[in-house]
Amino acid sequence: MRLVLIGVVAGFFSALFGVGGGIVIVPLLILAAGVPAHPAAATSLAAIGITALAGATRYGFEGHLDVGHAALVGLPAAAGAVVGATLAQRLDPRPLTLGFAVLLASIAVWLLV
Repeated sequence: MRLVLIGVVAGFFSALFGVGGGIVIVPLLILAAGVPAHPAAATSLAAIGITALAGATRYGFEGHLDVGHAALVGLPAAAGAVVGATLAQRLDPRPLTLGFAVLLASIAVWLLV
């Protein structure tokens, strides 16, 4: 049931704000479901692909999807994801989790200022 609730929250925030995987799913999987950092990140990446497809389809039906811009952002992002996943597998989960927390806190401060 926790995983279903995490999925609903992630889908809602993904469609509303364009966030989901790293911002919502990973922290909730770690904190609420007790999933270790590496499997949480991998699960998030798989789930966000499905979520992104659903959101993009809905926005596309409304005429708000620019496929060219999506490709210009998405294709390099896919390459970055391969490199990031490879690097993450070589890092200890604890510093990776702490680094992610610092990143999220920095983004929060930046958005508030």
